[in-house]
Amino acid sequence: MVSARRSFAGELPVAAMPRLCEALAGREGTAQYELDFGRDEFGSAYLDVRVQAPLTLLCQRTLEPFALPVTVEGRLGLIGSEREEAALPPDCEPLLIGEDGRLNPAEVIEDELLLALPLVPVNPDSSLPDEVTEPAPEEDSGTGRTDNPFAVLRELKKN
Repeated sequence: MVSARRSFAGELPVAAMPRLCEALAGREGTAQYELDFGRDEFGSAYLDVRVQAPLTLLCQRTLEPFALPVTVEGRLGLIGSEREEAALPPDCEPLLIGEDGRLNPAEVIEDELLLALPLVPVNPDSSLPDEVTEPAPEEDSGTGRTDNPFAVLRELKKN
């Protein structure tokens, strides 16, 4: 694929990616992908990956599911051993391929989407509930003063 500079494009259902589905709140949607194989000016084999997918995550603010459009674009340097990683350009992430030189494109797409997931998913359109943002109502004990943890110290100082 690298020597022929092959390119692939298509769709992959989110439900077909079991490791990704474990981190999601829903399995619906499809990932649109483009994969381009080639060699750079230094002769290093690479794979350009572009993926777009709407992923259903659980908002950690509201605990409700929401769709997050995820876009991944990157270059993966295809290496046969870890020693080859140092020769990759700085903008190229290493991808270790097996001894047989085969690569499963679906696994690469799934890995890239997993890496693109936010650590703490929060729906950008959500807001905190009113009981969190409003100040707590003051309890009136009938004496006209609020409880102050230092009020006892003030009384001791007066004596």
